Amino acid sequence: MRILLTYAAVEAAMDQVVQRAFYEGRFLTTLQAGAYTFAQVRHFALQYSFYSRHFPRVLGAAVAAMPPDDRWWIPIADNLWDEAGRGIAGRSHAVLYRSFLQSVDPKLQFEADGTPVGVLPSSAVLGAIDTFLDVLRTAEPVAAMAAVGLGSEYFAGEVMGAIAAGLRHPQYNAVHPLDLTFWDVHAGRHEPRHYALCKEVLVTYHDPQTLRLMFEVGQQIALSEARMYDQLHDEMIALK
Repeated sequence: MRILLTYAAVEAAMDQVVQRAFYEGRFLTTLQAGAYTFAQVRHFALQYSFYSRHFPRVLGAAVAAMPPDDRWWIPIADNLWDEAGRGIAGRSHAVLYRSFLQSVDPKLQFEADGTPVGVLPSSAVLGAIDTFLDVLRTAEPVAAMAAVGLGSEYFAGEVMGAIAAGLRHPQYNAVHPLDLTFWDVHAGRHEPRHYALCKEVLVTYHDPQTLRLMFEVGQQIALSEARMYDQLHDEMIALK
């Protein structure tokens, strides 16, 4: 077992996890090669909508795990405020994602709560959501901050940027261009700031035991999300 003596070492260890689980994973490599059919991309878009719509619940659970100390809960609340579009009409992540969905399938209809009519979340998506919530339900504050910071925000901007790059493949834009604003705002602005705020707390810990805890929690959450993409890949391939 690798001994982690610095926070930089924790980040380096997470880089290796993300490289193997995400960038070398079947979903991203297939997406970026333009090897999915449009029906398969539609399935991904519909299913990811459920992951995205549940993420505010994850952030709420993280806030609940924090002490009543501005240094701890404000970084998570700032993230939640971005989910709401920072109070700007039409900029909430739910609205941006709906625009993406409608560009994928202009004929989609939506329930009053914003979910696509006739579509249910797959076990792949529910498993990732439940894992995140289960970890946060019993996590001590530093573990909760690591779950959100290292387990998601640390790499989310780059991974979502990679997804956006894949979705720009001509294969997926042949009929009409996809609206990728949702993916672009995460990659370009939101996620790097979210991680920086979490990191301000995490870097104050130096003992190897806590550094190991941060890595293990971050890895658990990251691998859970990566497993969601991998299982969605299987579902997408099964549509052939």
